[in-house]
Amino acid sequence: MADARRAGLRADEIRSAVSSGAWHRLRRGVFTPASRWAAADDDRARHLLAAAAALAVLGSGPVLSHSSAARFHGFVLPHRADDVVRLTHADQWRTGRGYRVAAASLPAGDVLRTGDLPVTGAARTLVDCAREWALTDAVVAIDAAIQEKRVRRADLVAAVLQQSHWLGIGAAARALDLSDGRAESPLETLGRLALQDAGLPRPELQVELHGPRGFVARVDAWYDDAGIAVEFDGQIKYRDPRGGRTPAEVAWKEKRREDQVRDLDARVVRVVQKDLPRLDAPAGRIRELMARPAPGPRRYRVVRAPEPDGNPDDAAA
Repeated sequence: MADARRAGLRADEIRSAVSSGAWHRLRRGVFTPASRWAAADDDRARHLLAAAAALAVLGSGPVLSHSSAARFHGFVLPHRADDVVRLTHADQWRTGRGYRVAAASLPAGDVLRTGDLPVTGAARTLVDCAREWALTDAVVAIDAAIQEKRVRRADLVAAVLQQSHWLGIGAAARALDLSDGRAESPLETLGRLALQDAGLPRPELQVELHGPRGFVARVDAWYDDAGIAVEFDGQIKYRDPRGGRTPAEVAWKEKRREDQVRDLDARVVRVVQKDLPRLDAPAGRIRELMARPAPGPRRYRVVRAPEPDGNPDDAAA
């Protein structure tokens, strides 16, 4: 409102712009063109507009942080993430309609200046979120960020050490320890954590099996001593298959792939979304297979994938 008046608009002209729908009201005294509001057609875009409006009211000092910064960076958020704009200021606590400002140190290296939205960097953001989120939500977000090369594990370790005395940092350290950037979907992360919660060892991820004629398959998780492959089977690849294939073609290819793995005498256990969160049946099946001796000499060779360091420079290249 103040900017509009300084630009020479009268109060009645401002009211007319709002009442006609040319301007959309974000909060008291803060507006955006209706075209920009219409273009913000998802939760992330509208949340960032709300964040810009809050910063317009609060002035310089606060930076976008926590779940709001996670939206900015495109990280995976919990399904129950609220719409409150989260901000951090170097020395002020404050709450207002639709926003909350926390007081915490903001070293220059932790803040990105991106036009009108100053925001905490990727590593700082993930660690701030992991201090507050449920453990599984934090591990899902960290796994995906490293997998997509949005952040490096070394930077996450440094951020944890920098916050060593902050509230909740133990939870963030635990989430980082449980993370693995080889996981390629939230289902793989949640399934891996559920296997560990069931008392099973931590499996290796994205292991390739090579038979006498070469590469056969890359499996989601692998227990090497028992020769057990665990496949996390999400419905999205059947509901929305890629490459112009039909769901039936995808299902047939998956069946043939599993048959080829079994032909190597590797055992296969499938985990689907409805098995979560406890994995009682799949975990029981894995324990049963582990108790049996492996069937004869191995007919396959295992090739392990190194965990990505999540170097953002690699992604940019």
